[in-house]
Amino acid sequence: MSKNLFDLTGKVAVVTGASAGLGADAALAYAEAGADVALLARRVEKLEKVKAKIEETGRKVIAVACDVTSEENVKAAIRKVADTFGHIDILLNDAGVAVHGGVDTLTEADWDKSFNTNVKGMFFTCKYAVPYMKKQKYGKIVNIASVNAVVADKNDIFIRHSYNASKAAVLGLTKGMACSYARYGITVNAIGPALFETEMTGGTLFKSEQFLQVYNTLNPAGRPGKKGELNGTVLYLSSDASSYVQGQFILVDGGGTLV
Repeated sequence: MSKNLFDLTGKVAVVTGASAGLGADAALAYAEAGADVALLARRVEKLEKVKAKIEETGRKVIAVACDVTSEENVKAAIRKVADTFGHIDILLNDAGVAVHGGVDTLTEADWDKSFNTNVKGMFFTCKYAVPYMKKQKYGKIVNIASVNAVVADKNDIFIRHSYNASKAAVLGLTKGMACSYARYGITVNAIGPALFETEMTGGTLFKSEQFLQVYNTLNPAGRPGKKGELNGTVLYLSSDASSYVQGQFILVDGGGTLV
């Protein structure tokens, strides 16, 4: 019988931004594929709900309060994961924020908020997870970027300059790490989701009928992404199915960047 390349049995996956949305969905997908999971986010009460769902799969799971913008928080969280499971095989960097505004309206605090979470937070988690992966000569790092790393729009409804810049920085970090750590058996890749309905977008973009009408008209699929539609790409880049895939950026956008 041939090996199931997507089987994650025996692996330990760390997921940031795991309290809701795409992070929570991916964490459950990891467990269903056989991995034990460490859930990291600031909101412990929401993490506990995700943890309860994962426990139903029979996999081991821990919830760790962690603000990725704090190096000490991240250092302690990664150490706790390693102490609990003994190793770290997968790191999914999903924690992120989107701040609306152009450079003529954004404040310095707005700019820093985007970069502290979307870029510096990713730097911190990688900084403390990579040594474990290097030691074991194996690791899968998956960074959630965005289609907005490579496309923008002149419509003020879509204007998010700090988001564009921070997600483009994620691609640079992904390529740099991919080149440096491939020799240690670590793959580093990024995913660019388009619009998905999550807790964050549900309270903002999905409340605008004008935005949705424009989005659906421009997108070849004619709709946003559905719950769970990112999981296949996450599992691919987190498993042995992508063992020779390095430094790539996979768009999951319904064809939106084609037009």
